[in-house]
Amino acid sequence: MPSAKPSRPKTNVKTGQPTPPSAFEKAMHELKHQPPTAFPNVSPRWLLKAVLAMLVAAVVLGWLALCLLYWQGSWQLLYHPATAITRTPASVGLAYEPVHFAVTETGVTRLTGWWLPNPNATRTILYLHGADGNLSDTVDSLAALHSAGLAVFAIDYRGYGQSVPARPTERQLRQDAEWALAWLTVTRNIPAKSIVIYGSGLGATVAAELAADHGEFAGVILDQPQQNAMAAVFDDSRSRLVPAHWLVKDRYDLTAVAQSLKIPSLWLLDAGHPDAKPSAYAQAPGQKAEVWFKAPILADPHYEEGIQRWLDDL
Repeated sequence: MPSAKPSRPKTNVKTGQPTPPSAFEKAMHELKHQPPTAFPNVSPRWLLKAVLAMLVAAVVLGWLALCLLYWQGSWQLLYHPATAITRTPASVGLAYEPVHFAVTETGVTRLTGWWLPNPNATRTILYLHGADGNLSDTVDSLAALHSAGLAVFAIDYRGYGQSVPARPTERQLRQDAEWALAWLTVTRNIPAKSIVIYGSGLGATVAAELAADHGEFAGVILDQPQQNAMAAVFDDSRSRLVPAHWLVKDRYDLTAVAQSLKIPSLWLLDAGHPDAKPSAYAQAPGQKAEVWFKAPILADPHYEEGIQRWLDDL
């Protein structure tokens, strides 16, 4: 096949001189006359390494995204707050006062509680509920404590009930309990020696943490405390996919807290589950007592009697 003839340079019609090639023509000329080595073949091994690197990067980025999603949503494995108030002490015929406290610098109240006064009370209960629901679910418990001759102050943590919206954490619940104590001792001028901290479920560990830091209070009641509250988080199958112990800061270490308890403690335990007694009970060095009740605990006729007997011994 005959080779292509080189194209003749264009001439200017007016001057008869050759017209300089355009930039495009220069580029095309250089492209046509590139040596074969200008476009070397890509090694298959290099392509394989590039593909593997891209796959590894995609897996790492996907795992990091999973860690971020877990960090943002893992709290829901432990906390199950409700915002709607469906019952109040008035529904069982008890007079109460809604309390809004823990005011910010801008005048916003962060916490809501119920104050149930009792003119014949010599003791006041600070009631800390568990991880589920809100104050609506505590009405029967508050009524039973009030019937036992106690004044009661119960609160909703931030994120619960009518308290300000927030994502619950152990540190936050602990701070909310401190504010509640301040309301009782500073705002209501109730002597610390007449205050008993009462915690139910997860609230029992919060109550124990509070009692461990305040040796001036009368005592603490731990209603069905959980030895390993964080099992709900760390034993979840999703937690095995990420470094859960790094991403979740809550611990609720009942054993460590029990070792620091100096004030008298009453442990209310479920008689239907003999293994419900936390091993942390043995670690509490101060005056302590355990009382076993049939579940549901409020239905046991000895519930009020057992609490009243313990209070009389303080």
